[in-house]
Amino acid sequence: MSPRLEGHGVVLRALEVADAQALFAAHGDAATHKYWSGPAHKSVEETAAYIKETLDIPGAQVWAITENGGEACGRIALFVLREGVGEIGVIMRPDAAGRGLASAALNLVVAYGFEKLGLHRVAADVDPDNDASLNLFLRNGFEREGLLRGNWKTHIGVRDTVMLAKLRD
Repeated sequence: MSPRLEGHGVVLRALEVADAQALFAAHGDAATHKYWSGPAHKSVEETAAYIKETLDIPGAQVWAITENGGEACGRIALFVLREGVGEIGVIMRPDAAGRGLASAALNLVVAYGFEKLGLHRVAADVDPDNDASLNLFLRNGFEREGLLRGNWKTHIGVRDTVMLAKLRD
């Protein structure tokens, strides 16, 4: 289970399947989900199943992004790919975007990865047309490392990846 993390105006608590109702606003929204690996969800039940699948990934640490420990405004996950290396992903509900919550959550999770998990690198895999995500990571100290052409086949076609990463100082 992911530990509770707090600071910078957010509370991150362990994501639960019960968060599907709140997070369907993100996962069910075509614009928000455009650059995700699959199309927008058609039901809260599909979001619940997706949350369960994510929670079942060995070593996955997944949090609900909240303002006070209550309803999820978004979710953030950290996957340890191999010793010392993690990958991070985040999605926010449209009504919670642009308020600094994703930045606060990102900084808490990166610090947790470096300080508690002993990671030396945290990476992000972002679609080159996803300006909001690119800006989020760049604003928070990640560096653009390169472009992987034709890296993903998604619901919007074969897509490239911009690799970004932040190294522990």
